[in-house]
Amino acid sequence: MRIIGLIGGISWVSTADYYKLINEGINEKLGGLNFSECLLYSFNYADIKKNNENNDWDSTFNMLLKGCQFLKSGGAEAIVLCANTMHFIADRLEKAIGLPIIHIATVTAVEIQKQEMKKVGLLGTKFTMELDFFKDKLVEKGIEAIIPKNDEDRDFIHTTIFEELGKGIVTDATKKRYLEIANQLIEEGAEGIILGCTEIPLVIKPGDIAVPVFDTALIHSNAVVEFQLS
Repeated sequence: MRIIGLIGGISWVSTADYYKLINEGINEKLGGLNFSECLLYSFNYADIKKNNENNDWDSTFNMLLKGCQFLKSGGAEAIVLCANTMHFIADRLEKAIGLPIIHIATVTAVEIQKQEMKKVGLLGTKFTMELDFFKDKLVEKGIEAIIPKNDEDRDFIHTTIFEELGKGIVTDATKKRYLEIANQLIEEGAEGIILGCTEIPLVIKPGDIAVPVFDTALIHSNAVVEFQLS
């Protein structure tokens, strides 16, 4: 089994999901008492959030690079960033650390391509929705991503990710608003909805809306399992 290094704490809620999903995936493939051989470097989310608020991606890069170096020194053969937003610096990190980073957007694009979809809605932090690092990986596969047009909707998603979902808090009112936003994207032609933040599956489940949802944490975890067993 190939050893993986997880960069977590961004947030701890989704990191726990990654750990569970990856171990379950390995066990499903190998059975018995077989589970993932992995290392975890978990950050204090407050430090990352402070950098984000100041648009200080260089500080975040240096923090994550330190974590990646720690994991590499422990024997990790690939790095897994357990959050969509951090993939803004994934390509830069990959070059600096000299290990493959299993890119969440790339593996998500492959899953969308399997369903022969050409247009999907993308929900996530404002960084994920408004910057190009995620959408560009979709474009490479001939897939268009649309995001909520309304600034207030994007602000709502961004704020609740940090203030609620990242703390494991889920309310009926927040779920209702997320579904309204997703349904608006469907009306605009989205054939599926990307849950482009690893906490959004807390509020949008398969069957909640009329089109397929792409749970990036689950897709990413499955890709990690395939890498470990390759």
